[in-house]
Amino acid sequence: MDARERDERELGRLRDDFGGWRIWRAVKRDGRLGEWVASLHDPRAGVEPTLMFPSAPLLRQALLRQAEEAQVRKL
Repeated sequence: MDARERDERELGRLRDDFGGWRIWRAVKRDGRLGEWVASLHDPRAGVEPTLMFPSAPLLRQALLRQAEEAQVRKL
């Protein structure tokens, strides 16, 4: 499996796990893939409007924190 295929699988997993967010890879000026980005579409899923991280694991951690913060806010 090449890097692009791994990235696509990870994007799919992130999208499945965090349905309240629109998740994609940014594209750099030179056409290479850049940051992992999540845009909040459901206020029950998080509190920050946009998240950007250099790796999928870092974005996943941030999305988990956002879910926790959204839960606290609901209480």
